[in-house]
Amino acid sequence: MSDNESYELLGFDNVLLSVGDLGEAVSFFERAGFAVAFRLDEAGIAGLKVGKETPGLLLRVEEALHRRTPAWASARVWLEVRDARAAARALEEAGVQPLDAAFPVVTGWTVEFADPWGNVIGFTDYSKRPELGRVS
Repeated sequence: MSDNESYELLGFDNVLLSVGDLGEAVSFFERAGFAVAFRLDEAGIAGLKVGKETPGLLLRVEEALHRRTPAWASARVWLEVRDARAAARALEEAGVQPLDAAFPVVTGWTVEFADPWGNVIGFTDYSKRPELGRVS
């Protein structure tokens, strides 16, 4: 077995996001449409569901983390939705302010928002290339 075979990438486990306050973060992401898979306050973590997939977003408290606005160079996590423009309207109605208006991408539309600690999440659709998406 070669070294490459011993660490073959099999798929996502979780995407970890550092937050400053677990309760505030869970509340924020629930408003953004995420369901909580589990919450362990004593460990400072909570898991958020992403569709029907087992991997999800894992919120992890970092004590020294302060609120910040995202820099464009920050990492981003984009998640597939049926309609990103409808998601943008739903976010605004829930009090979650998108970073900008939904914008076109090669496969469809995307809207991004940031949590209070600068983690950027995007909701993107495949309306222009439905054959590449999970939903039709």
